Amino acid sequence: MRPAGPVARLLWRALALVFVALGLLGAFLPVLPTVPFLLAAAWAAGRGWPALERRLLEHPRYGAYVRQWRRSGAVPRRAKWAATGMMALSSAVLLATAAPAAVKIGAPLLMAAVAIWLWRRPEN
Repeated sequence: MRPAGPVARLLWRALALVFVALGLLGAFLPVLPTVPFLLAAAWAAGRGWPALERRLLEHPRYGAYVRQWRRSGAVPRRAKWAATGMMALSSAVLLATAAPAAVKIGAPLLMAAVAIWLWRRPEN
């Protein structure tokens, strides 16, 4: 990959920071996932901020997840269960709202498709 120009590098860094901030929020809010945002942050940092990418890959708590994803697209079983549970809970809550029928049907179908994709990922 060719080196990015200064403007592109700045935009990649800004995107990486947005993803890191969302990941940080996810560490404290149970409804917001942390690791997917850190995966995205490492991806963006790899295009414009190698030092941040390295820090994410070497992070003591989350670095292993980022490295496993990069190596084999692996998702730990515990994360699969947590994501599936949150999607099921979100679907149940959605059904209890006054949302339009298309949303009540479409969103759970989309979440089911994501769950199927997720469970087809390797675990280590």
